Order: sequence, then C-alpha cells, then structure tokens
Amino acid sequence: MNLNKQLIIAVDFDGTIVEDAFPKIGKPKIFAFETLKKLQSKGHRLILWTYRHGERLNEAVKFCEDHGIFFYAINNSFPEEKFSNDASRKINADVFIDDRNIGGFIGWGKIYQIITNETPNIPEKKKGFLGLFK
Repeated sequence: MNLNKQLIIAVDFDGTIVEDAFPKIGKPKIFAFETLKKLQSKGHRLILWTYRHGERLNEAVKFCEDHGIFFYAINNSFPEEKFSNDASRKINADVFIDDRNIGGFIGWGKIYQIITNETPNIPEKKKGFLGLFK
C-alpha cells in the first residue's frame, strides 16, 4: 500500500463500525472510532459505504457523528455525486473495509497496521483484581 498518499477508505457500518444488530444500531466495535479518527487525522478520506438507506442511514450517520466521525461522502464516491440508475453503484475507493471480506472482519488494530504500516498504541491491560493492583 502506498503509505505516502492519502487514501480514500470506504467503510461499512453494520458488523464493521458497530456490532451487527440491523435494523437497530449495535454497540461500537472495539477501537472502531479510535481507528477511524486516527486515519482521518492522517489525512485519509472516509466514505460510509453501507446497505442502509433512508431513516436507517440517517441514524447511522448521526451515530458516527455523535462519536466524532464525519464522512467525506456517504454511499457515493464524492459528496456531490448524484445516484442515477444508468450508472454503476460501485464507488471509487482505494480500500474497502467490510465485515464480509473473505476471511471475515480482521479487527481494527490489524486494519490500522495494514493501512499505516504502524503498530497501534493499545493500552496494556491492568493486572490484578479488577485492575486495582499491578
């Protein structure tokens, strides 16, 4: 992966950013929002790429915004793109992150490593009873 260029990253919602609970919104996947924020801070553009539409899509967008993620585009290659039945629905992105990849969802830590070639800073688990003692 060309780590010197800013990437366009298409990200699925259900099962990827959040646990799959469609039509409801599941709990955020561990490190999902932290990773997405870090990728945005490095200049990568995020596209929300999801099966959701209408009110369900609006709920997902608001959920992400409430968690600090504002997408470059939503179900489009760029913000101004208008859907037309005479054009493909495939969007243009450098990377697609989806829970339905071959092999399944690999986790946000691994995704971050692949995209940035860096090891994520994951806090060390505290040892001892309920984290009270080291």
